[in-house]
Amino acid sequence: MNRFEEKTLAGETIYEGKIITLRVEEVALPDGKTAKRELIKHPGAVSIIPITKEGKLVLVEQYRKALERSLIEIPAGKIDPGEAPEVTAVRELEEETGYGAKEFTYVQSFATSPGFADEVIHLYVAQDLYKVENPADGDEDEFIGLLEVTIEEAEDMVASGKIFDAKTAFAVLYAKNLLNK
Repeated sequence: MNRFEEKTLAGETIYEGKIITLRVEEVALPDGKTAKRELIKHPGAVSIIPITKEGKLVLVEQYRKALERSLIEIPAGKIDPGEAPEVTAVRELEEETGYGAKEFTYVQSFATSPGFADEVIHLYVAQDLYKVENPADGDEDEFIGLLEVTIEEAEDMVASGKIFDAKTAFAVLYAKNLLNK
């Protein structure tokens, strides 16, 4: 047993939505006391670092209501029930960018907000991109713009705050190291 483990004593689902479930759990702390934890359950997601033959990153811009602003990000999306992450990566790349890739490489998985959510993102690099003739439609409530930028432009976007989310900032760093090899 982990010496920091919090054992769930009781729990209640407060909200169950299309993407997340919100639970409140009472937990036993390592010192014997109890506490309440507000937890978001998420099915997981993938994100993709698409790199063109010219060495440019394909990014998407979309409005994020939670932050009340548009963000420039790498393509990403929720894993559907029963879907393997690598299948989600292929689907999301096509839906969000209109590209396919002959090569997908798994990079790693990471927690996004482990203080309150169990979401894990699986990161892939997509190379040897090609335009899909009739790409699959994306979500009907998703409006996306495309950008193709050099790694230097992407680094400047991170430094200036134009790239604001952690997965994309990490992806820029990873892509820079990959392209410099």
